[in-house]
Amino acid sequence: MTEELNPLAIVAGQMKEACDELGLDPAVYEILRKPQQFYEVSIPVTMDDGSVQNFSAYRAQHNNALGPYKGGLRFHPEVYADEVKALSTWMTVKCAVVNIPYGGAKGGVKVDPRELSEAELERVSRGFIQKTYNMIGPEIDIPAPDVYTNAQIMAWMADEYGKISGKPGVGVVTGKPLNFGGGRGRNKATAQGTVHCVEEAGKKLGIDMQGATAVIQGYGNAGSFSALLMEDLGAKVIAVSDSRGGILNRDGLDAQAVIDFKAENGSVQGFAGAEDITNEELLALECDVLIPAALENVITSENAADVKAKIVGEAANGPTTPAADETMYENGVFVIPDCLANAGGVTVSYFEWVQNNYGYYWEDDVVAQRLHKKMVDAFEGIYGYHEEFGVKMRDATYLAAIKRIAEAMEVRGWLSK
Repeated sequence: MTEELNPLAIVAGQMKEACDELGLDPAVYEILRKPQQFYEVSIPVTMDDGSVQNFSAYRAQHNNALGPYKGGLRFHPEVYADEVKALSTWMTVKCAVVNIPYGGAKGGVKVDPRELSEAELERVSRGFIQKTYNMIGPEIDIPAPDVYTNAQIMAWMADEYGKISGKPGVGVVTGKPLNFGGGRGRNKATAQGTVHCVEEAGKKLGIDMQGATAVIQGYGNAGSFSALLMEDLGAKVIAVSDSRGGILNRDGLDAQAVIDFKAENGSVQGFAGAEDITNEELLALECDVLIPAALENVITSENAADVKAKIVGEAANGPTTPAADETMYENGVFVIPDCLANAGGVTVSYFEWVQNNYGYYWEDDVVAQRLHKKMVDAFEGIYGYHEEFGVKMRDATYLAAIKRIAEAMEVRGWLSK
């Protein structure tokens, strides 16, 4: 029987298990099993050659019991509705895990930005705001960068929102450039949160990160920063990969040199002093820490038994299927689930939004200290559930998050008396 890989079905199952374990009112699951709102719009864009292309765009707003909707916006040719809905659900859980006053959202435009000129990319970005202006806002739904989106795209979007609303609109998105309301530390926040969790897991398991071996699957923003930050802890990064394949040097790679090589050559493969390997081979390497930092469904029932890492820190969203999670748990692999491990991004986005709201901006060390505290507190809380209930860290994450969300729904009067 083929394993279910639909992300929406996966997250719905995770929600159901947690609600049942907590003995919650059935209405909690009914409310949480699908987004409160889902929008699909078309963005007609005049291309540089004068032709018009129509791009599909989606925005899922999952739950706002804890606060405004919050979540990334990705530009990707394979974006689809169920993926966006699932990611919005994970965002709700993620925000609850780190105890920030947000609900979850996610969005996507079905486009390959690598095929667009800068002018075309700007028109797509502004077009998204023109089509979704009434659905978002600093107190309603705050998008942020995600796959193939960046600070410049967020700047165009904030500017377009300001033009339509007649207000500055700086807080409508996060992940903006520093000279336009951006917050310090955002670029490396997702990776930083993951590495903080990995370090805490190492303490629990008796693994010293000084001299530990690390493998990074995916070498975009989260993956490359994860490699640099693992080096800062004294770990040896022995293998990394991107969509084309991976590289291995058991004596250790220079993470920054690989970043520079990829920027020049388009892939990590071919890096001098390393052997080329496949992504499948990379996932099966013996190491202390494996960080999946690409897209979802990378570790599945087909390859989970091959994972030999002691700690898996999920910098990506949904990289592990439920069957794979169970297999690794049985094999003694300590998995730090995505909703905890990669929550550093939304945490620093929250910091940016707070700073936008009162117009006072923090220095790097303040952001770093507050992120570290948030991530360590969240890890300790989830680890407590893990020990108390005797369940996987992923299950513990859902138990903690859904309990917090359900309490908010109850006091709001969303549940029957």
